[in-house]
Amino acid sequence: MITLPFTGSESWTHAEREIFNSGLQTPIVFNVVQPTLEPILPAAGAGNGRAVVICPGGGFHLLAIQHEGTDVARWLAARGVACFILRYRLAQCFTDDPGAEFNARWQAGRASLDEFLAPTVRLAMADGLAAVRHVRANAAAWGVDPARVGIMGFSAGGAVTASVALNYDADSRPAFAAPIYLPYNMVPGCGVVPADAPPLFLCAAADDSLGLAPDSVRMYEDWTAAGRVAELHMYARGDHGFGMRRLGLPVDGWIERFAEWMEWVTA
Repeated sequence: MITLPFTGSESWTHAEREIFNSGLQTPIVFNVVQPTLEPILPAAGAGNGRAVVICPGGGFHLLAIQHEGTDVARWLAARGVACFILRYRLAQCFTDDPGAEFNARWQAGRASLDEFLAPTVRLAMADGLAAVRHVRANAAAWGVDPARVGIMGFSAGGAVTASVALNYDADSRPAFAAPIYLPYNMVPGCGVVPADAPPLFLCAAADDSLGLAPDSVRMYEDWTAAGRVAELHMYARGDHGFGMRRLGLPVDGWIERFAEWMEWVTA
């Protein structure tokens, strides 16, 4: 693990945990205090110079570390892309079921949830920017072209990704950004597209049970209205949180579409 610099949460005393969540049927990480990057790299000599920071989702309460993290990274690394899974800072959870804690807050209303999470979103955005900056600054060590370092993320991780795409500086500008089924309204600066905004790949399902499909459309429209490169894939079915899960639906092919697009925008 690579430890990233951070500020704003030095007083936190809780500890990161990783468990298998029986309700979600997946490994999860929660109570992240110290942001880190986990490199998953192509085989020696197989890299193509591209790199992606990957931000798993989980409502800023947890990280779905497998199907929105390691599974994505291994698929891309097998095709020559250097991957770095970001464990960004999360809201503190007080039980072994952070998903239930998120659901309770979701039921209280999206507006109140967004208000509760706003400080955490800012910290996670800083972690996303630090991650891109770190990979770019150390690109030579991994055989990566610093001009081909992008970021992608899922759900809350998509909000982190979009935050980076809207709030970068010269050292942390990603070569591309791919928010997957993101909650756009949570993103600091949403709607104000920089003049040199990076190419954007968006993907979601129309039957998203959290009602987030319009968020991807809105971000796409903001990007194209600003004259920036954007591609949107809206699948009829897939629900929320499909990640690398195989559903026997056309949405299963989203990762191939992303890989094709990434190769094109970083040619």
